[in-house]
Amino acid sequence: MPENVDAQITGPNDTLLRLIADTAPAMLAYFDARTLRCRFANINYARNFGLTPAEAIGKTVREIVGEAVWQLIAEHVERGLRGEHVRYEREVPQPDGPPRHIESLLMPHFEHGQLQGAVVQITDVSHHHHVAQKVRDSEERMRKFTEVTTEAIVMHRDGLIIDGNEALSRLAGYTLDELTGRPILDYICPEFRLYALQYMRSGREDRFDGAIQHKDGHRIPVEIEAKTMPAEGEPYRIVLVRDITLRQLAQERMDFLAQHDQLTQLPNRVRLIQMLRQALSLASVKRRALAVLIIDLDHFKTINDSLGHQAGDLLLCEVAQRLRGSVRAHDLVARVGGDEFVVVLTDDPDPQETETQASHLQRIIEAPCAIDGTPLVISPCMGIAMYPGDGKNAEELLNRAESAMHMAKDSGRRNLQFYAPAQDGQATQAQMLMQEQQLRGALERGEFELYYQPQTFTADGRLAGFEALVRWRHPQRGLVLPGEFIGFAEARGLISAIDHWVLREACRQARQWQDEGLAPVPLSVNLSALEFRQRDMAREVAQVLEETGLEARWLHIELTESTLMHTSGQVQDTLQALQALGVGLAIDDFGTGYSSLAYLRRHPINQLKIDRSFIADVPDSEDDTAIVTAIVQMGHSLHLDIVAEGVETPAQLALLRELGCGMMQGYLVAPPLPAERARAWQLHNSHPVQRQ
Repeated sequence: MPENVDAQITGPNDTLLRLIADTAPAMLAYFDARTLRCRFANINYARNFGLTPAEAIGKTVREIVGEAVWQLIAEHVERGLRGEHVRYEREVPQPDGPPRHIESLLMPHFEHGQLQGAVVQITDVSHHHHVAQKVRDSEERMRKFTEVTTEAIVMHRDGLIIDGNEALSRLAGYTLDELTGRPILDYICPEFRLYALQYMRSGREDRFDGAIQHKDGHRIPVEIEAKTMPAEGEPYRIVLVRDITLRQLAQERMDFLAQHDQLTQLPNRVRLIQMLRQALSLASVKRRALAVLIIDLDHFKTINDSLGHQAGDLLLCEVAQRLRGSVRAHDLVARVGGDEFVVVLTDDPDPQETETQASHLQRIIEAPCAIDGTPLVISPCMGIAMYPGDGKNAEELLNRAESAMHMAKDSGRRNLQFYAPAQDGQATQAQMLMQEQQLRGALERGEFELYYQPQTFTADGRLAGFEALVRWRHPQRGLVLPGEFIGFAEARGLISAIDHWVLREACRQARQWQDEGLAPVPLSVNLSALEFRQRDMAREVAQVLEETGLEARWLHIELTESTLMHTSGQVQDTLQALQALGVGLAIDDFGTGYSSLAYLRRHPINQLKIDRSFIADVPDSEDDTAIVTAIVQMGHSLHLDIVAEGVETPAQLALLRELGCGMMQGYLVAPPLPAERARAWQLHNSHPVQRQ
């Protein structure tokens, strides 16, 4: 028996001590400092080395662990048995799995200042090591991601920047060394700092739009999105900072186009009413007069028909420029449709001053001009309404000025007429009554027709669907386009009957084509905003589908952005009900109204149709190209199908392909076609040819 073996721990508490030690999860042992031999070992310690506790007693560390392990730990053991506190970790290979990681603690035992021995505690820390390794791996993956991504990434803890990537440095203009350790709020533009601080403190992980300050001082609009990341110690926040300059410019351009006439760049009716309301509010406070002039060009249609629409457009631009240059800066000029312009005189004019100014504008418009080398002289008719005598609000004044203008036109060319109450019941009402009777008769006599414009996939030219477009075969005027009668039909309560006919005829035709063996494709129809506010719209659609035998998936219903604005009540219920039927929903003429991601996210929309006004000048127009790019990206982010309207050139198609716009329609594919020609077109194009 080795020396001092009999001195192992004994006494009345030995059994209790042994029980406590053997139930501990750690491996525990005690070694004598003088002999370097084991005086105590719990069962976990002994078993780890293939021994019983009794067999471990009296053996040296070297004898217990074996020569190979001793060479690895000798330095640590010798330090512990010299009286030092020692902690070390090592990896223990396993024959049937990943290595274990153990932590060893050597704690010296002193009595009366003399070193007696050392307590050894060995703990399996494999789990903690595995967790730490996962965190390190995650951080390494994050590091690699931040290096390759083009999006700016900044990491902060408690508002202090701890790291970032090169994209962040390029965006903000600072080096990473300059950014690290600085408060992240220092780089947020002042008006967004309070919101950003609240965003950080709340731990939110949604997106918000703000702006950062570049090193050179200029502002950069950005979208910010943050995530909280776990880490050893305190968690940190990783923030994605996206430059939305292009998107913001495109949004501003869309907002401008929604409120301005694209041809003349003058305010349109929507913007005019906004500005007129503001002017009326100011005039009311200051007790001043206003004059509203509606100007209609005489025989403009003749110029369009004889010289072409391009010449007509050039003439409208010339008139717009002359009007804008002939009034004061605070007066208003707008184009409200066709060949109609509105001028609002805001400088407290009396009727005599107004007539003088109106006559001056007539002379300005009548001055000869040359359009494509052709000399032209055109005269205007004007109707005038005065505030406050003729009306108190924008709509009333515009209506009465228009009534006066119609009276002026009825009197011949180049006339000027002030509004008089007696005008309301005369010729204009008679004309409207006649048109209403003609429209009612058109439904009864079957004068409406549907034309079908093909939609194709941009990638390969395959047929993607048709859009059904209503036409009026007028007995005297010939084929009348919807722009000339739909607005009137809505105002006179006839639109619902027209919508019902369009829906039923489109579904009947789509089913007939399928019965004739043509491949089924979606057919889109345009319905009035009024339809979406009817409680029974979805039920009526379901009834038409059942009666015609058309499956709901082959019907797409198009609505405008302004219809989508009615987010509460019946419109929302109608959209949900149509989705439940399986009918597709598309936003028509997207970008010309209230373009907003927020509205799109709230509704079950399947498709966006980019308005033809944005397509017309791409890729030559940088502004319109930016808008189309932004709309396509917006649609992709919401997983929507994108259709470009009005595609007429191979260059436009090439750009749409490059942007990833999936579908198109326009004269490059085909114009709107009568039903039989649309059927023939589909048969002829069953094997599409790539258009370069």
